[in-house]
Amino acid sequence: MRIGIISHLKYPIAEPFAGGLEMHTHMLARRLRQRGHDVMLFASTRSDPDLGLEAICDETALMGVGVDEATDIGFFREHHAYLGLMNRLRRSDFDIIHNNSLNYLPVAMADALPMPMVTTLHTPPFCWLESGIRECRGLTSIFVGVSESIRRAWSAITPVTEVVRNGIDLDRFAYVVEADPDRYLVWCGRIVPEKGLHYAMDAAALVGVPLKIAGPVLDKAYFAKEIAPRMGAGTQYLGHLPHAELAAVIGGASAFLCTPCWEEPYGLVVAEALACGVPVAAFARGAIPEILTPDCGVLATPDDAVALAAATRQALMLDRAACRARAVAACDADGMIDAYEALYARCLGQAAFTALKVVPRSPTSTDSPFSPSRSLFHGQDPELVA
Repeated sequence: MRIGIISHLKYPIAEPFAGGLEMHTHMLARRLRQRGHDVMLFASTRSDPDLGLEAICDETALMGVGVDEATDIGFFREHHAYLGLMNRLRRSDFDIIHNNSLNYLPVAMADALPMPMVTTLHTPPFCWLESGIRECRGLTSIFVGVSESIRRAWSAITPVTEVVRNGIDLDRFAYVVEADPDRYLVWCGRIVPEKGLHYAMDAAALVGVPLKIAGPVLDKAYFAKEIAPRMGAGTQYLGHLPHAELAAVIGGASAFLCTPCWEEPYGLVVAEALACGVPVAAFARGAIPEILTPDCGVLATPDDAVALAAATRQALMLDRAACRARAVAACDADGMIDAYEALYARCLGQAAFTALKVVPRSPTSTDSPFSPSRSLFHGQDPELVA
């Protein structure tokens, strides 16, 4: 099957990942290619070329997007990158488009494409994406939520017909039977206000166990105001770690702290911790309660460091094997890809999908993703994907 994946553009789809969306997009493209699909990823420069990359924008030109859309040059560069892509996709021969971006244009222009589009919703509603979705009639579009929480959040704006939870590569977050004898807690993620690192630092201080921190500092003002003053003998900032180093740090921890200050859409860091066998203490926000069960995590009242400290003390007593078992049952990337393949099949019609799987296409030097050949979706009833 020929699959075009539209990415978020602000950060490269490459390690070390800026956040969960970039890691998810990388996983999706890589696993689909491993299953024999012909995948083209439309992303920013410096993304992983092994994913079948076509770079459509330089992410360094977009660093200010969203700050002041009325005057921001980056906003218009992003707009025109997506506009040019969507116009080219109208003349392409992809079988299906998977929109993994946060931009309004792909969804607003989806009905103009000759093939169906699957859009995964990774965030609660916000004005720009909501405006694009309201323009989409849904004739050839399906909206997927990464959690039941996201499905509920978007339900007043558009039908979210599917929930496909994000998955991780369990082999890359290997099970660690015993924590490091020098006991420590761990927090990782983007260091921005909505991730609430300062609450984790306060809770760790209350518990009296050292805290290791990993992740990119994407809000320097927040770091200077809330994080730097809390740094002391009980905390260690490790920087933005490569994947293997991050997995080792997580695996050695006695417990993982998750502190979202917004309605967390999914929580890939929670899945990563569980895969390593590390119990989780987390604020009960968004999709976090969908991932954690009482044998692998403890939920705390949001925005309450004292409650998080109490949850951490309980989490330290949980069984690591139960944590790994939960990750295997609920967070495996293979299950995610199975679900997306089944969804693509329903979009295209089972017969066409089966034929593609049995007789895979062999790329040739003239086999361009933008060649004007007929899409499999041409001539099919739009109600198949409504």
